[in-house]
Amino acid sequence: MSSQLSRRSILRTTGLGALGLGVSRYGRAWAVPPSDRLTVACIGVGSQGLRVLLDMLRLPEVQVMAVCDVNRGSTDYLEWGPGELRTKVRATLQDSSWGASNAGPAAGREVAQGIVNAFYAKERNKPGYSGCAAYEDYRDLLAKEHGLDAVVVSTPDHWHATIAIAAMRAGKHVYSQKPMAHSVWESREMPRVAEETKRAAAVSIFNAHAPASEQVREAITGGAVGAVHQVDIWTTRASSFWKQGLPTPAMADPVPPSLNWNLWLGPAAARPYSHVYQPFVWRAWYDFGCGALGDMGEYGFDTIYRALGLGVPEQISASSSELFPDCFPVASAVQFRYGATGGKPAVALNWFDGGMQPARPMELPASVPMLSEGVIYHGEKGKLLTEYMGQHARVLTPDGRLTELHPKEASGDVPYQTARPELGPGAAGAVTEHYLDWIRACQGGPAPRTSYAFEQPIVETLMLGVIAQRTHEVLRWDAAGMKFVQGSERATALVKPTMRAPFAV
Repeated sequence: MSSQLSRRSILRTTGLGALGLGVSRYGRAWAVPPSDRLTVACIGVGSQGLRVLLDMLRLPEVQVMAVCDVNRGSTDYLEWGPGELRTKVRATLQDSSWGASNAGPAAGREVAQGIVNAFYAKERNKPGYSGCAAYEDYRDLLAKEHGLDAVVVSTPDHWHATIAIAAMRAGKHVYSQKPMAHSVWESREMPRVAEETKRAAAVSIFNAHAPASEQVREAITGGAVGAVHQVDIWTTRASSFWKQGLPTPAMADPVPPSLNWNLWLGPAAARPYSHVYQPFVWRAWYDFGCGALGDMGEYGFDTIYRALGLGVPEQISASSSELFPDCFPVASAVQFRYGATGGKPAVALNWFDGGMQPARPMELPASVPMLSEGVIYHGEKGKLLTEYMGQHARVLTPDGRLTELHPKEASGDVPYQTARPELGPGAAGAVTEHYLDWIRACQGGPAPRTSYAFEQPIVETLMLGVIAQRTHEVLRWDAAGMKFVQGSERATALVKPTMRAPFAV
């Protein structure tokens, strides 16, 4: 891959790419020389990793050359809806028979390898194409794939930092799933290594490129509701997607024959296998995930941070339903408090999950229902109400009037365009421009909008919230010293949890 911006990237940057100068990959070639394509390996190709892999295949700027997963392949993955994964694979391959014999949602390294090879075999009219390698261990991949430019990390949360840092030190750019990190210390170390190695590292916060996010930022900075002193944000997760509030399993289950359980555990403490840990439901467990706050927090906080210019909170506290030794509670409320800075007032940022919600604004007309998930910005002149990702923004005045904020007319390179319209909608919901932003950074362009450096204070905040959820303490944080000035030894130990050798960063 050229170290300079490719011709295709330049076309997109100038808006010419939106005019259709590239053509369909089936039957006609895109104007992207092979030397300009970003060579990518996808590490973690379970259900979400497979969705991102399908997105990568759609991009002419990318060549997927390897996949990696500790699971050889199985048909027990969870989906967003009946047949969702199979439908997306079939659309990408343009093969209505794919997966017809599968007992359920299929993913894993051999499944992903087969999809990549089938896609390029058809695209390049080369039956029997076998250019995609498959690995069980990411360390083998990094050691053997010498022509690799970048990796996509779609593993469970507890693996994000270890793999991303190893990849950057091996000279690879990184695109990783949210939350960026699994601890406060990791949230500091990941951008530090990105800066040290000069690698382009981005997080999958696709809504950062959405017009709605920018519209909210402009409304807040433009004074639509005056100075903001409080923000409430809430989500129905986790109960609507996976269970939390679970006791630690007393009995072990047989390890599936396709799974390397020791490697799946990686930096987490050794424990017997149980079906309650994976696939997907690992988010509920402290050692592997970050609960609802980790799953959804970075999406919502990204827009809030851009609108208010927040840093790291000074005080964090939480309350919740019943606590469990190893599993996140069913529902929680987390309070983040930020001091006044630069003429801006102090801000209270309040998080609610598991079905909990903030108080309904008294001035909200009775005919207007509260959203099941959303955000409320409380300003000195009124409130701004939005859906969770900033959509459908409305100003609520003290006398109960609601005014819609109308989106601007799109111009130039529309962010929500689809790279391969003939293959149907994007597999993961992430937009073309979000990926191209990272690709341009890998090719020597500006830092991506969701860079590790930008996301760092957001993720540090989320991980502090996780500590408060686990301890139920009122914590006071010294960001400069990276330590609690009020908090127990237990809370301090969670800032940098112990990682199991040889997987420690």
